[in-house]
Amino acid sequence: METILIIIAAIAGLVVGALITSTLLRKAIEKKSENILKDAEEKSEMIKRDKILQAKEKFLQMKTDHENQLQEKNKELLKNENRLKQKEAVITQKIEELTRKQKETTTIKDNLTSQLEIVTKRQAELDKATRQQVDQLETISGLSAEQAKNLLIETLKDDAKSEAMVHIKDIVEEAKLTANTEAKKIVIETIQRTAAEHAIENSVSVFNIESEEIKGRIIGREGRNIRTLEALTGVEIIIDDSPEAIILSGFDPVRREIARLSLHKLVTDGRIHPARIEEVVAKVKKQIEQEIIETGKRTTIDLGIHGLHPELIRMIGKMKYRSSYGQNLLQHSKEVANLCATMAAELGLSPKKAKRAGLLHDIGKVPDNEPELPHAILGMKIAERYKEPADICNAIGAHHDEIEMESLIAPIVQVCDAISGARPGARREVVEAYIQRLKNLEDLALSYPGVVKTYAIQAGRELRVIVGADKVTDDDANKISYDLSKKIQDEMTYPGQIKITVIRETRAISYAK
Repeated sequence: METILIIIAAIAGLVVGALITSTLLRKAIEKKSENILKDAEEKSEMIKRDKILQAKEKFLQMKTDHENQLQEKNKELLKNENRLKQKEAVITQKIEELTRKQKETTTIKDNLTSQLEIVTKRQAELDKATRQQVDQLETISGLSAEQAKNLLIETLKDDAKSEAMVHIKDIVEEAKLTANTEAKKIVIETIQRTAAEHAIENSVSVFNIESEEIKGRIIGREGRNIRTLEALTGVEIIIDDSPEAIILSGFDPVRREIARLSLHKLVTDGRIHPARIEEVVAKVKKQIEQEIIETGKRTTIDLGIHGLHPELIRMIGKMKYRSSYGQNLLQHSKEVANLCATMAAELGLSPKKAKRAGLLHDIGKVPDNEPELPHAILGMKIAERYKEPADICNAIGAHHDEIEMESLIAPIVQVCDAISGARPGARREVVEAYIQRLKNLEDLALSYPGVVKTYAIQAGRELRVIVGADKVTDDDANKISYDLSKKIQDEMTYPGQIKITVIRETRAISYAK
């Protein structure tokens, strides 16, 4: 019994202990939960405060940026307003000036109208007096005014023709007698009229290849190689059915040369891809630039010209890759320089200055970015920029008569430029145009009365006109030669000068039987 009671008491103690333990644990858990909630609330409050501070800072920053933008916009508006005010002032000034000019024009118009009325009145009075005098003359002479006028015109015309031919023959004879003393002036003033401008410029180059499969490698996958090469060189590469040939098309000879050398290096090397193309084109450009400078230096040394600006030397080298009407510009300029030196020496002028001006006379054709100026004026401005002497600059600018000539070097350069361009074989000419020009020359001479046959010989440099001896006198032959030269000069465009020879021949033929 006691044992049972002890067990019951132990169980009761255990139950009471368990209850007490659970109560204590619950209170500890509740206390810990309260602490955790309290910590969480404090942390959330701190996070909330931080977020509020960040939001305020962002708001302040946005407000500052907005104010700065407003200030910038206000400044821009002020600038625009000032600009508009300035434009308004200019427009107002122009309107006032136009109004003033309009008033002046109106005043001038009124004055002219009044003067015109006076002139009209006086002209009517003069016509009346003239009619009265004509009536009196008709009464005295017994001829009408029209008959008297025609008679007078015919008489004066015959006298004028005879006197004109006598004067022409006298002038020619005097020119022959005074040729030695007037030679310098005659050479300079007459040869200036020999300029010629008929030719074709090259715009394509042909690159020969060994086999057709190279074309595919140059084109590349989806055309990437050819597109890269065209973009880097500025030249159109035409790959068509032409056997073993690729056409390089472009107006700039330097670009075509760069493209040609680049293709040659790429095909020789065998590696053709965009990166390799960029590398080769860059190297070729440097090589061409160096060749241009070397060519310019070598040209100036060969001609004995010193003291040129390095940029002028570079432009002279670029002439090698330019053409003027199919004639290589560097060869043309060297030829003009030598001709200028020779002519200047003959005329007692400075050969060195003449040679310098002759070499630089077409420098205005070289620049890549060409403004809307004639090449002579552009060349003069370039020479002035690089401190060339004033007479050299004037000779460059005046060799096509764009400005007035101020020294004897200028006409020498013009003459030698014409000689170099007009000599046979210097410049190419379309065959059809060349033949048509000769035919027009012969037809023009055939239009004169008394002309039997005409022959254009010496590549159009001489025109021989055969006239009938029974229809044309010696004086008439001289007149035909003179009139024909004037008519050709006024109506035709031709290279160099044309010699007109009129042949009047009398043949007496008999037969001995």
